[in-house]
Amino acid sequence: MKVKNANRNTWSFRLGRMLGVDVYVHFTVLLLLGFIGVAPGLAGRSVDAALTGVLFFAGIFLCVLLHEFGHALAARRYGIKTKDITLLPIGGLARLERIPEKPGQELVVALAGPAVNVVIAAGLAVGLWLGSYWQSLSYLTLTGGNLFERLLLANVFLVGFNLIPAFPMDGGRVLRSLLAMRLGAVRATNLAAAIGKGIAVVFGFVGLFSNPMLLLIALFVWIGASQEAAAVQMKSAFDGVPVREAMLTQFETLSPQTTLGDASQILLAGSQQDFPVVERGQVVGLLTRERLFEALRDRGESQVVAEVMERSFQVARPDDLLDVVMGQSQPERPAAIPVLHNGRIAGLLTPDNIGELYMINAALRARGTASRIAPPVNNTLTQPAGVPLGRPASPLHD
Repeated sequence: MKVKNANRNTWSFRLGRMLGVDVYVHFTVLLLLGFIGVAPGLAGRSVDAALTGVLFFAGIFLCVLLHEFGHALAARRYGIKTKDITLLPIGGLARLERIPEKPGQELVVALAGPAVNVVIAAGLAVGLWLGSYWQSLSYLTLTGGNLFERLLLANVFLVGFNLIPAFPMDGGRVLRSLLAMRLGAVRATNLAAAIGKGIAVVFGFVGLFSNPMLLLIALFVWIGASQEAAAVQMKSAFDGVPVREAMLTQFETLSPQTTLGDASQILLAGSQQDFPVVERGQVVGLLTRERLFEALRDRGESQVVAEVMERSFQVARPDDLLDVVMGQSQPERPAAIPVLHNGRIAGLLTPDNIGELYMINAALRARGTASRIAPPVNNTLTQPAGVPLGRPASPLHD
């Protein structure tokens, strides 16, 4: 399964870096493997059965990891980087910087993952046949047969499941890319999402009378289809819109020597949640609301911002395209993005302001007037960035 900008939180730990991509494992994967190892013992089965079960599920996660690298390497071919890959009990999540713009490219990236599983299954089949270990297909199950036979069947299942034509599975993206070749991205996504929701309804209905697991899959598919359609609508609304049209021009900045106590007072005094930290006119850090809360708890009010601020953060320029910048942001808690003009802070891009611009443009479109509205900002700063504590930073002026 390929998911753009999927969530990775503190419950995941770094397994390593492979082919230039950080790989994380969610702690519940270890709990699952532990349960699989303990359950046979509690049921009175042998240690060998427990070990085989653990190896089987570890093999499945390896196949899922290779599946995700199939997406990552295919995306790299088109200049799209993969931020990281996270292994979860439900499968793998690859965070791409962006979805390929061209339908043909998305088709290749979407099919690359299942293609890896096809290659693995074919390799296992050839190995079993050459080693004379092959059993009749009628006896082949996920719980019966030797380890490699079970892994073969698991890969066949992964191919079939991921090619279901519904978001967020790869099949939904395959369907969208094929439709987009004739209908365009927005109409193709809406149609693919509607088809996915129809499949979810069928799964849910069948699940009521047979397998409850289908109910969970139905919910998973329905939510995935809704999110994908909403994301594309948002992206379409901001197509060609520069960052300057959504950025805040009245905001607070902090000095590296500002105390956390003073920063918390500024947080309470307004609606701003994240604060650029400015020194000698340059943005040197970003203090997010979450980081402020953590630092207050761990270090107290007297600690200075320089000791706890984030030094690695995303920046943008006023003329950058808004949809591109949004595609590069972190979805789990999108922090404010400092907007730099000639090296100095000219604005602040926040999730709230982006949402407000979207609602304004939607209201104007519904009325049949202008498609978007832009604040009156231009190209030069009238005073250095990094204004005194508690004062709004300078906007761009004529």
